[in-house]
Amino acid sequence: MELQDWLSKAIWPIEDKLTKEDIYFASKLGCIEMIKSGTTTFNDMYFFEEETARAVDETGIRANLGRAIVFDGEEADKRLKEAENLYKRCNGTAEGRIRINLPPHAPYTCNKETLGKCVEMAQKYKMQIHIHLSETAKENEDIIKQNGQTPTEYLNECGIFNVPCILAHAVYLNEKDIKIIKKANAGIIHNPISNLKLASGIADIIKYRQEKIKVGLGTDGAGSTNSLDMFEEMRACSLLQKISYKKASVINAYTILKMATIEGAEVLGLQDQIGSLEEGKLADIIILNLNKPHLQPLHNIYSTLVYSCTGQDVETTIVDGKILMENQKLHIDDEEQIIKKCNEIKVKYMI
Repeated sequence: MELQDWLSKAIWPIEDKLTKEDIYFASKLGCIEMIKSGTTTFNDMYFFEEETARAVDETGIRANLGRAIVFDGEEADKRLKEAENLYKRCNGTAEGRIRINLPPHAPYTCNKETLGKCVEMAQKYKMQIHIHLSETAKENEDIIKQNGQTPTEYLNECGIFNVPCILAHAVYLNEKDIKIIKKANAGIIHNPISNLKLASGIADIIKYRQEKIKVGLGTDGAGSTNSLDMFEEMRACSLLQKISYKKASVINAYTILKMATIEGAEVLGLQDQIGSLEEGKLADIIILNLNKPHLQPLHNIYSTLVYSCTGQDVETTIVDGKILMENQKLHIDDEEQIIKKCNEIKVKYMI
């Protein structure tokens, strides 16, 4: 389906029915999948985020979470209050593994007044803002028609770039947009497989990186990507840029690996804590078994990680020095129960 049809006809009608319990079990299933495929930190916007925080706490993964802000007027104020309460209750919890940010959903779902209130709250609590930006050509065209500005210019006028920003997608940026984002030192999360599946387009991350804009990698969630395997995202990211530029050497495997690790940490403002193995940083580590037919003989470790490995090659996942999975065995005893509950949720809503 096209993105807007997918959202309005498939996703939002189901989301309107979801309960706190549904969100908890779905979040925990996502956490389990990420741990098993080697992801140690994720960034999320949704509702009932206290339930996602509970899943994070129980599984041991690390997360940036935020209550998504949509609509305007009283409805937006209600969600902003929920976002503030989430910050007060959950920021710094789970032994410091949870950070709360503020995510207005997108320029097309929040007016200037709502975005201005988001900026005020983010400044008050020193939160990052996480927002979707220029994911589709239609979004760009609609906002230009409505406001006479690109989505980036619109956000800039609303003051969004006065606070640290995580920008999801950023597929359609012109030269002026790039200059605004660079000046703001905002970071972009590139979601290549989601952009492919929804036919949104190919973000020019080569150009963004040449302009010294921070670019990390994400999945955009299982709904539009069908998998939370970051190894798949690394491979797709590289191949897309090569074919887009029609140049095999336009980006190398080591650069892609950095986007999935240290540069992703930079976008989240966590580069001093995670993203690389250095003295004084937190021990977020994964161990892979490379003694497999599809990974041998080993010529170049970076190329192997990006083009040959999958999440199923991860044997051990460690977060904050605690082993969450060892020899592909989770240190969580309710995986089967979580899968069963999520299938019951699927049946309940006839997904």
